[in-house]
Amino acid sequence: MTGRLAFVESPVQLLNVLEWAHARGRGPVPAAAPASAPGPDAAAAPAPVSGPGAGSSSGPVSGAGTGSGPGVASATDPASASGATDDRKDATDDLKIVVLSPTDPMSRGQLRRMAQLARDEGFAVHWQEARAGRGALVRTLRELGGPLRAADRVIVGDPFSRYVQLLLTLFGPRHVTVVDDGTATMEFAAQLAGGERLVRWHRKGDLGPRELVLAPVTSMARRRLAPGPGRTVEIFTSLPVQAPPGTEVTANSYAWTRDRFGPPALTGGADLVGTSLVETGVVDADQYLRVVGRLARAHGATRYFAHRRESPEKLHRVAVEAGLQVVRPDLPLELIARRGPIGSTVVSFPSTVVHTLPLALAGTGVKVAVCEIEPEWLRATASPRAQGFLAGVAGTASGADRLAPRGPGADRLEFG
Repeated sequence: MTGRLAFVESPVQLLNVLEWAHARGRGPVPAAAPASAPGPDAAAAPAPVSGPGAGSSSGPVSGAGTGSGPGVASATDPASASGATDDRKDATDDLKIVVLSPTDPMSRGQLRRMAQLARDEGFAVHWQEARAGRGALVRTLRELGGPLRAADRVIVGDPFSRYVQLLLTLFGPRHVTVVDDGTATMEFAAQLAGGERLVRWHRKGDLGPRELVLAPVTSMARRRLAPGPGRTVEIFTSLPVQAPPGTEVTANSYAWTRDRFGPPALTGGADLVGTSLVETGVVDADQYLRVVGRLARAHGATRYFAHRRESPEKLHRVAVEAGLQVVRPDLPLELIARRGPIGSTVVSFPSTVVHTLPLALAGTGVKVAVCEIEPEWLRATASPRAQGFLAGVAGTASGADRLAPRGPGADRLEFG
């Protein structure tokens, strides 16, 4: 039987690979499947957040790297060990999941826990230290060369990833599936349909020196990610995308998540969901903190679920200035929310969760609301595409209510 190979670089990508397998009827749960998320990774230590109310989700958070530091494999890291635990003989079907490990500690911690969930489902998971210093790229290409040549279908979570694009230049898979990694899927579908080069919305339009050097790789990868003679392309998504010519769009309903977790207990209050728009240079930090405080007061929120890329400095300000308990989830928010406890109202800025949480929490009574980004919140250096793209993310979230400020300087954000 021909092989299926998935490349993931984030916890959400791995979650959506499991959702894809579930939707395909693959991956029956072993008899002793866990009813809740696995315990914390003992090798990981939580990153500090100072200020009142700093906390973690349901116990210690496996949010930091291993004792050997970011990007370095550790003998105590179960996900980086090789052998029987990486390549289970009873793995379901022929899907092999390769984790191209990132360097930031929060992503590594969440990925370790997601990798264990995938193993609990019977899948083979290989942890590849793809960025662990000099020689990592060559070593990765050498180790993955055989599986790449043998794979009939390749599943990728981020078609904008330079690493994935480089891997795709080495071979031409017959079948390609792209699963969600945040809102990147919306951009990928639009750019593929328009014949445009692959570039994220928050980046400036001009090509820098690095982009110029990598332009041939990106161009080749785009051709390998497009349908053509002898190649099919599937987009597996929970987002509203128009299928580019020749592609198949399959809906992700988060059925695996609902089957494995919950329904959650509700706190009766409200929770806020953080975003990395400040860290990516899109939104002004002071404006962001002011709006977070107004949202907390307007909806009686007490908890702030941090994005894994938010800086410790900003989270400290959230805790001190807005008086919120900062929660750093140890799994993707869809699983945290489904496991519970969760607020009766969840308020988020424009991001993928305003599309995914209504699906994951279907039938629970939880209301999801999206706070739109006002033009004055944007930094002067933000991409010209930022406002339109963020408005599109909010406006197409059919399962979420929309919030907008009422009047200049209003202290209350109301349902629009």
